[in-house]
Amino acid sequence: MTTMTQTSARFREFKMPDVGEGLTEAEILKWFVQPGDTVTDGQVVCEVETAKAAVELPIPFDGVVHELRFGEGTTVDVGQVIITVDVAPGTPEEAAPAPAASAAPAAPEAPASDEPKGRTPVLVGYGVAESSTKRRPRKGAAPEAAAVAAAVQAELNGHGAPAAPEPEAPVTRPLAKPPVRKLAKDLGVDLASVVPTGKDGIITREDVHAAAAPAEAAAPAPVPAAEPVTAEPSAAPAPSASARETRIPIKGVRKAIAQAMVGSAFTAPHVTEFVTVDVTRTMKLVAELKEDKDMAGVRINPLLIIAKALLVAIKRNPGVNAAWDEANQEIVQKHYVNLGIAAATPRGLIVPNIKDAHDKTLPQLAEALGELVATARDGKTSPAAMAGGTVTITNVGVFGVDTGTPILNPGESAILAVGAIKLQPWVHKGKVKPRQVTTLALSFDHRLVDGELGSKVLADVAAILEQPKRLITWA
Repeated sequence: MTTMTQTSARFREFKMPDVGEGLTEAEILKWFVQPGDTVTDGQVVCEVETAKAAVELPIPFDGVVHELRFGEGTTVDVGQVIITVDVAPGTPEEAAPAPAASAAPAAPEAPASDEPKGRTPVLVGYGVAESSTKRRPRKGAAPEAAAVAAAVQAELNGHGAPAAPEPEAPVTRPLAKPPVRKLAKDLGVDLASVVPTGKDGIITREDVHAAAAPAEAAAPAPVPAAEPVTAEPSAAPAPSASARETRIPIKGVRKAIAQAMVGSAFTAPHVTEFVTVDVTRTMKLVAELKEDKDMAGVRINPLLIIAKALLVAIKRNPGVNAAWDEANQEIVQKHYVNLGIAAATPRGLIVPNIKDAHDKTLPQLAEALGELVATARDGKTSPAAMAGGTVTITNVGVFGVDTGTPILNPGESAILAVGAIKLQPWVHKGKVKPRQVTTLALSFDHRLVDGELGSKVLADVAAILEQPKRLITWA
């Protein structure tokens, strides 16, 4: 930090931005650069995960990466500096302290060129990159730095001697990432006593567990009351050989899901209605559309017809497409439909939405659905894509589930759950025949939607899926 302050004109800081809708923090998932790398304006330097999505951050200036302030897996508050860049890499580092060599304050500046060594542990694992980009220049500058230090010590008549060990101390600090340090603290393990097995001397979780194993085995015998402490290894996300539990930090998308679902469940009074419907004709329509030249190049599946059926039902019952404004004590009737599609991703459940879905033709809706799903699977859904939804569809049928009681997406009035489509015995034209059948569940906010209105919406969706030609006559 001292170097950054003294050479502020040379180094520029890039702070964690608010990547969407007032979010206060984000977790650094991956760094794409390391100290010593050259970066250009607009180049993506890291990927972060907010409470809504994974976002790539571009840097807004040119230069050479000087320092990564946080490691991967670290949660950083908005506004904190995450990376510093040397915007004048041609300027020698040793030029800064030279003019002040004759002054008393020069004593702490003399070892300034060695300061990055002490900060290596702060970079949580990026010491490898620093050694390849910064230690070489220091070797050449070492004689000059030693001469400056000797001159300062001579002027101080030996008073500067005690200061010499200060830059050495940080070097002896064990290299470990923040989660590993926390694990060691929880287990009561001194990192200085741990033998590192990670690359370039970095201590891993396994090293900490190995060091803690003898203590864990011996603790219960002499001190039975300490048994709860031996359960602490479960605080680490990675289970050990003897672990019976795994504890996973609640953050990112999972934290947002929990907060949203609790808020929704205990704010909006939910009502859920169910209907089982014969969708044999819908499945035939899906098969026909797959052969239609006008639908070439887009993905056709039952979800497309279900989405269109819901949009038609909303058009026939516009009161269901609304929001409750608690602050102003108003019901906000919406004349557009941003159709949310719940998507399961490796990072958790997200609900991106198709903007102005009510205005889209069937081919346009199919294309939008395909893009939405592909983007979600790649983990590239932006916060904007998940904002402003009005009504949502969740397809639990893909997991072989018949149906469920879906919880409303916060701020929305209704959510439709679609169950698995199965071949079942069904009474058709007075005879029991095998038919394609599914169960639909519609949850709605009873402050906004009465039972009659909710029933009409669900009945309309079911009627369209039973007789898809109603898409033409009702649209």
